[in-house]
Amino acid sequence: MDGGQGPERVSNATVGVSVREMIRTLADTRPAADSAGMIDQLRELEDLKSAAAARQARIAVAFDLKQRSEQARAGMPAEELGTGAAAQIALARRESPARGSRILGLAKALVTEMPHTLAGLESGQLNEWRATLLVRETACLSPADRSAVDEELASDVGTFSGAGDRAVIAAARSAAYRRDPRSVADRASHAAAERHVSLRPAPDTMCYVTAFLPVAEGVAVHAALTRHADTLGSDGDRRSRGQLMADALVERVTGTEGGISGVEIQLVMTDRTLFQGASEPARLPGYGIVPAGWAREIAVQGHLVAMDSRARLFPPGLGRFIRVRDHTCRTPYCDAPIRHLDHVLPWHSGGTTTQGNGAGLCEACNHTKGVPGWRARPGTGPRHTVQLTTPTGHSYQSTAPPLPGHSPPDQAASRHRRELRHRAKALKRVKLRSVAA
Repeated sequence: MDGGQGPERVSNATVGVSVREMIRTLADTRPAADSAGMIDQLRELEDLKSAAAARQARIAVAFDLKQRSEQARAGMPAEELGTGAAAQIALARRESPARGSRILGLAKALVTEMPHTLAGLESGQLNEWRATLLVRETACLSPADRSAVDEELASDVGTFSGAGDRAVIAAARSAAYRRDPRSVADRASHAAAERHVSLRPAPDTMCYVTAFLPVAEGVAVHAALTRHADTLGSDGDRRSRGQLMADALVERVTGTEGGISGVEIQLVMTDRTLFQGASEPARLPGYGIVPAGWAREIAVQGHLVAMDSRARLFPPGLGRFIRVRDHTCRTPYCDAPIRHLDHVLPWHSGGTTTQGNGAGLCEACNHTKGVPGWRARPGTGPRHTVQLTTPTGHSYQSTAPPLPGHSPPDQAASRHRRELRHRAKALKRVKLRSVAA
């Protein structure tokens, strides 16, 4: 997905010009002549980053209030006011919509309930992550109690000087518990409802399967795997303890020896990679890019072709095509799994159920797209393209990720020239060996 072009609309506000001037000035900064000066520069730049984060928080809250006011004048129901504000903030900051909600929540807490923490951020005594920790660990408190903890911990901006993340977390948790022990206990009891299992890619065709569990169940799972690994190890199994635990987990979850479950994985690769031993990597939906050699070992042949339909809903075949083509949510900067198949141009506005007018979106982005003021239309580009416009008039472009083997024209030409040079060198070596013989 290509969302890196940024908004097309450029603000002429004085503050925008001032920020751009600061950026140009910063670009002209050169490293100091001595080591001590370089360290001073690093500290000053760190303070600048913190001050910028504090300013972003204030602007985010002001923007949210402005959006709510405009939506109220437009007749939006009170319970829906503010919808889409976090998504616009996320796009402006080149973040996912989910991250945008957390950014706005952090900003509101700092500006409205934790002024001392915000002051520490503005002065550089706290960085954005440490401020986030303080906000996170007081989230269960009432606004009044949270403000009291803020005053207790951060009224002296030097309180956390030299403290690590764990020290900040411990101080915030202790202060929160002293203010409202019942809320802290309720938060812990409700956390069990958030248990889940997630998957994310790791290097070298590996992945992380993470289970977020209550501590008792988590300890029980780990203890069972440990006992099983110790038993096999004592019987002479040469695998490491970690390998034994991992293999046992896979076999117990899938219910089959070796973990082979016959699940369709929709591996996408070029014919050159599959049949000619080319090195162009393949793509595994739900994971990402995988090496060509690994892909050939597990590959099954398939076809990715364009599909159209006259139906109101996307039929299964067309839906699978769009999911494979888009890979993840098509909103710029959002890489969440696809949950909804969306008509780019809505059906009620004349949009058709075709692959050109279809896009994969996560649930949150699909709901945001329906908020008044948001518009999307199919665009033009080397691959399937969507032009997304926000209520403020900023426009963002999303281009489907390239399929394996696709290269821009200049890269393809460069690769062709390299191949010709390699062939010429190989032919020259053959001639030299013939002459020598």
